[in-house]
Amino acid sequence: MSIYKTTRFLTRLLLVLALVSIGMATAFAVPSIGDSEEINKLLHDAKTEAVELKNDAHMMESFTRSRLSWHSHAQQLALIKEHVNKCGEVAQKLNDAKGEGSPWQQTAIERVTPLLSELAKNIEGTIEHLNNNQSRVHFQPFNDYVVANYDLANQLAALISDFVDYGKSKKRFESLGDKLEIAKR
Repeated sequence: MSIYKTTRFLTRLLLVLALVSIGMATAFAVPSIGDSEEINKLLHDAKTEAVELKNDAHMMESFTRSRLSWHSHAQQLALIKEHVNKCGEVAQKLNDAKGEGSPWQQTAIERVTPLLSELAKNIEGTIEHLNNNQSRVHFQPFNDYVVANYDLANQLAALISDFVDYGKSKKRFESLGDKLEIAKR
């Protein structure tokens, strides 16, 4: 092998070793934030409320195919609003605890909050529309609100459920790794 090729080989080898060393130093210098049990519990609470919210929104969506009075719609909207408010309380607690969470938990909070906010605004719009158009609950504008509420509630429940499932799977994976004494990388 010529001196040029040997020098080039050694230079590349030193560069690779330097990059690996920098990568390892960075990995060990940045502390890993573990999952917050409080956030996991709050996500589970949010899931429970979101599923109830989805079920109530689905029930109201079924009202669009009936001839129920505006009173029935108003009662169902009140239930939906109650669940939205409870979800909002949990979301506030999640946002307060966000700094304690792991990256995936912080992402969950960042994705859930705007969807819940959009749903709350839509619920308020639905209530306002109903208050101003009590005799028109069987017309398309009101039905559009109701269907949008159900779609948003369904998305919210699915999103939160997916994050809760991810957290459970992650915890189970880590537990198995500990059981098998596999070093974390």
